[in-house]
Amino acid sequence: MRVVLLGTAAGGGFPQWNCACALCAAARDGKLPSRDQECVALTGNGRDWWLLNASPDIRAQLAATAALWPGPGPRDTPVRGVLLTDAEPDHVTGLSVLRGAPDLKVYAAPPVRTVLAPARAALGRRAPWEWADSLADGGFVLAGGLVVTAHPMGAKVPTYVPPGLAVADENWVTAYRIEDLATGGVLLYAPCVGAWSDPLDELCAEADCVLVDGTFFSAGEMGTKVRSGPRQATMGHLPVSGRHGSLAALARHPRTRRIYTHLNNTNPLVDPASRARAQVAAEGIEVLPDGIEFAL
Repeated sequence: MRVVLLGTAAGGGFPQWNCACALCAAARDGKLPSRDQECVALTGNGRDWWLLNASPDIRAQLAATAALWPGPGPRDTPVRGVLLTDAEPDHVTGLSVLRGAPDLKVYAAPPVRTVLAPARAALGRRAPWEWADSLADGGFVLAGGLVVTAHPMGAKVPTYVPPGLAVADENWVTAYRIEDLATGGVLLYAPCVGAWSDPLDELCAEADCVLVDGTFFSAGEMGTKVRSGPRQATMGHLPVSGRHGSLAALARHPRTRRIYTHLNNTNPLVDPASRARAQVAAEGIEVLPDGIEFAL
C-alpha cells in the first residue's frame, strides 16, 4: 500500500488566510513550511487510487502528485473515489472540484450521506457517482486489493447542519482501518478524534501505521475553556498534550508508526524547532510535511 499525505493542516490550512498569529506570520515569511488542508491518497496496486477525504485544496494537491495525474485518455483518471470520515467543510468541499468525473464511488456514514443530500444531487447532475454506506456490515473492498472497515469515532455535528438534521448519532465521525491484502500492512486513519476510547486503542495496537488527529496541542490553545478529564476535548478534537491527551495514549503503542495530521494553524507542532515538536519526537511520533509518500 502506497500512502501520500496530500495535506496535513486543519480547516483553513497553514497559514490561515485571516490569521496574523506568530506561526502564520512565520509561514508567510517563508520561515515555516506551509500546509494544505488535510487529505490522503492511497493505492494497493499503483493504478487505482482512493482519496481519504476531499479537501478544498484538492485541485492543487492532485496537480502536485504525478501518480494522480490524468491519462492516458483525455478524461481518464486514476482516482476511483473518496472515503469520507465526516461532513466537515474541510473534508467534503473538494468533492465539487471532482465533479464531472464519472463513476467515482464515495463512502460515507449514514448521517454524512443524509446531510450531503443536496450536494449529492448537484454532483449527480454532472456525472453519475455511487454513494455507499461506509459502515455496512463486513466492511468493503476497494479496487487495488484494499479491505476497509469504518469505525464510529464520535457525534460531532458540523456547525452548518440545520437543527432538523443535527440528530444525536455516534456515526457523525468515523475512522478507517485499511488493510493491504498483498502485504498485510494496516493503516488506521483517524483525523478527527474527540475522545480516546478502548476500541480506538485496540485499533492502534494492531495497526502498522496510524494517521491520527493532531489538531490542537493543548486544550486552551484557541482560548476555549475546557474541563480536564478523559472525555473532554476541544471543538471535537482531543488535544495532544495533557494527562488524557492523545500523546499519552499513543505512547502506549511504540511498535506502531504514529503520525499526527490535521494540524491547526495555532498548533506549535507546525514549527519543527518548537518544544512541542521535541516532546512528540521524544515519544517516536512524527509530524511530516505535505507530499510525503510511504509504503506499508
